[in-house]
Amino acid sequence: MLQLLKALQSSMLAKVAGLFFLLLLLCIPLGEIDSINRARGESQREAASELAATYAGRQTMVGPLLLVPYVEKWMEPLRNAQGKVIGQEPRSKEMAHVVFPDKLHVEGSMAPQERYRGIFRIPFYTLDATLTGGFAAFDPKAVSHSEADSKIEFKAPLIAFNVSDLRGLDGSPTIAMDGEALRFKQRVPGLADDASFANGIHAPVTGAALAAWQAGKPVPFEMKLGLVGQDTLAIAPIAEETTAHLRSPWAHPSFGGRFLAAERSVTPQGFDAHWRVSSLVTSAREQVRAGLSGRGGPADVAGSAEAATVAPATHRNMGPLQTFDVSLAQPINVYSMSTRAGKYGALFIGLVLMAAFMFELFRKLRLHPIQYGLVGLSIALFFLLLLALSEKFAFWMAYTGAASASVALLAVYFSAVLGGWRRGLSFGAFVALLYGALYGLLASESNALLLGALLIFGMLATLMLVTRKVDWYALSRRTETTPVTAPEAQAA
Repeated sequence: MLQLLKALQSSMLAKVAGLFFLLLLLCIPLGEIDSINRARGESQREAASELAATYAGRQTMVGPLLLVPYVEKWMEPLRNAQGKVIGQEPRSKEMAHVVFPDKLHVEGSMAPQERYRGIFRIPFYTLDATLTGGFAAFDPKAVSHSEADSKIEFKAPLIAFNVSDLRGLDGSPTIAMDGEALRFKQRVPGLADDASFANGIHAPVTGAALAAWQAGKPVPFEMKLGLVGQDTLAIAPIAEETTAHLRSPWAHPSFGGRFLAAERSVTPQGFDAHWRVSSLVTSAREQVRAGLSGRGGPADVAGSAEAATVAPATHRNMGPLQTFDVSLAQPINVYSMSTRAGKYGALFIGLVLMAAFMFELFRKLRLHPIQYGLVGLSIALFFLLLLALSEKFAFWMAYTGAASASVALLAVYFSAVLGGWRRGLSFGAFVALLYGALYGLLASESNALLLGALLIFGMLATLMLVTRKVDWYALSRRTETTPVTAPEAQAA
């Protein structure tokens, strides 16, 4: 039995099997580090949610649009128990006719800013925008009658506007219609509490604007808006033709939503983007119509040249509001980068252990399993050190610091283990090359799979070419009969 144990200790195959088992064990700390990384990423998302709850969240802008409240009156037959008509009684109901703009253009600039929650930085923006456009001439005949022989009495119209988080309004928005300055007020009267515009703002149409509207003339408008939001601005294309031009010094935008920018320019100095969306290609107006009714009953909602009775929103399944978006994306998310780096952890440890094993074979040394374990742990701790440093410094600085510390440690350690500074430095150079290759993988996200595959293939090809003439049986027998320890090699 003792001879069998000695044979297993000196057997090359047994050692290779032991190294594979060690690699599997080292996946445990890698998994724990990945759990820490995910927990920190979740803490960052919680910090963003806390700032959204206490300051302002992501903003979705809808409007402006024109609401024309009216009362529909009619006489309803009054019947007795036998169903005979014995008279008439007056009935009425209040509804709202809605006019969407013919044209809407948003001209704005997004000034980026960062807010902190603990160690986490969350991007915000301040939008300074001008909204211009116009409403078509009002045609009372466009309003449909829901009852036969009914009469409609129109009330004074009002402008309605809404963003998803009104706390983000920077000052009071101003709007001028046909040269008449209108003042915004809280909420939108006449809508159900759960309607999408109920918590918005409104401005009664008065003065010259009201006179032009009542005279059946087209009414232009110009609105000044200051808005603070968290990282994302979304705009609903509710006009017959909606255009937008947004610019910002933020050099890392992310364009999303239903409609991407028709033209965009992204440089290190910022981005400049244009959108053009026709009502023919979007359901945003129908979605707004449904949202205006809430669950409070039908609402008469019309575009510039159409009218329709809309069922309650709960009876519709139209999906999320169609918008075009731009986000101030973080150039490097340290937690996603650390997660991507950690995915190569097992491969990294395997390559370093393989290099140590090659030194052991070809330099006629004997390394203890504990030494292999310490080497593997030092590589695993690199990923923990990378995560910790990246929360305090730029990612490239954190990566450089963690990699340099790991390379220096392994070079010093293997100088003693392998019996010479040259061997230790050459081993450190090999590890530095691996770290450099990993950073290349992380920096080129679109080519990560290709570069990773080439790296693995290149390592395997190098190993096969270097050992293509090696007599592994003879090498194994020589290792079993004349093992040399590191101190003996150093003395030699």
